Amino acid sequence: MQALASLVCGLVFGCGLLISGMTQPAKILGFLDILGRWDPTLAFVMAGALAMSGAGYALARRFRGPMFAAQYLWPTRSDIDRPLVTGAVLFGIGWGLVGLCPGPALENLATLSPRVIVFVLAMMAGMGAQAWWQSRAPSASASGEAALTGPDG
Repeated sequence: MQALASLVCGLVFGCGLLISGMTQPAKILGFLDILGRWDPTLAFVMAGALAMSGAGYALARRFRGPMFAAQYLWPTRSDIDRPLVTGAVLFGIGWGLVGLCPGPALENLATLSPRVIVFVLAMMAGMGAQAWWQSRAPSASASGEAALTGPDG
């Protein structure tokens, strides 16, 4: 049942991307071009997404547990560390250069555009490199715990 719920959520997300035009790299690049012909469409999409997710979180908190999982998996960390900043910078660079992020890129695979295929392959290679790097690093839970408690415990 959880897989079906994930599929439905993915389809709703994909339809939202299509309807809002966020699968068009020109729209994203237009939003990022604040000194040129700025396109505010993405700002409205983000505001709508924040409103909907805020309402969703408020509604979910009223229930004892999720419908299709054993427990809620609420975020527990709020610290800003080097991996978070590095990932954000790399994401922003890729987003600014190509005008795609993972969701729209996967949706755009249906176009069979060589540019999109190369982007998705590069994205997958980056994800693989990150997983390999993390496997060589000290335990993520130990470093996360240290980041939350600080050096003095």
